[in-house]
Amino acid sequence: MMQITNNGMAAENEGKRSIINRRTKLLLLILLIAAVLLGVYLAGAVISDEFIVADFTQKGLKPSWKHPFGTDMLGRDMLIRTIKGLSVSITVGTVASGVSAVIALIVGVIAATGTTWMDNFINWLIDLVMGIPHTVLLILISFACGKGVKGVMIGVAVTHWTGLARIIRSEVLQIRSQQYIEVSRKLGHSSWWITLHHILPHMIPQFIIGLILMFPHAIMHESGLTFLGFGLSPEQPAIGIILSESMKYLSTGMWWLAFFPGLMLVIIVLLFDRLGENLKKIIDPYSSHE
Repeated sequence: MMQITNNGMAAENEGKRSIINRRTKLLLLILLIAAVLLGVYLAGAVISDEFIVADFTQKGLKPSWKHPFGTDMLGRDMLIRTIKGLSVSITVGTVASGVSAVIALIVGVIAATGTTWMDNFINWLIDLVMGIPHTVLLILISFACGKGVKGVMIGVAVTHWTGLARIIRSEVLQIRSQQYIEVSRKLGHSSWWITLHHILPHMIPQFIIGLILMFPHAIMHESGLTFLGFGLSPEQPAIGIILSESMKYLSTGMWWLAFFPGLMLVIIVLLFDRLGENLKKIIDPYSSHE
């Protein structure tokens, strides 16, 4: 009997160590990804515009040790332009995703805690926004807001909240059915007090995860709008502008103008996606026990 007990305790301790190791690895991976993304953003923000001025003596150079991503037809270093463009994309994605996540949180909570007609109206509004082709809606909003950084941010912010709003609404409805919510009502607490003290704290994990997972969509749509000419102005270093300009020279064999910026954009998007998935495993109550 003593041997069986010792074996059981050993297995339990081994399981705990395994869980700790998995959580530690996830935390280290999250910190590494966050450090890379922060480093790209800070590098693009710190680098002076003087490093991407035109130098026609260096135009059209292939990738080399001096210019790892080559140079464009104005002699500008493509590595520096790409880093500055990614920094702009991360800035736009962060602001737009933050605003969109706040909208989703407010709308989702109102839909689940408000009156029936309010819930029906919000569901109808979500169906309407999701029913319009995403790119068309982004172009219309961006164009109506004057294009540029402001137009892109507004366009992304008001079109990316629908999915997260539905998730938050379903979570709130599930929480409202819990017994402690009914006890709180019988104790005389108002709906606002219950929402503030019982419901919103439970929404923090969903809010953070949804916010992080919006970044890849925001960055891709910002780049897509800019590529089509409805986003940032041509003077600004943006990945969409770089890719749009490179289309003119691909037929001449200057493949590096599109390959490296496009590859870096994909890597940044995948890093944001991986960051969100790993955070979900850590803070989401439904998956953290795994």
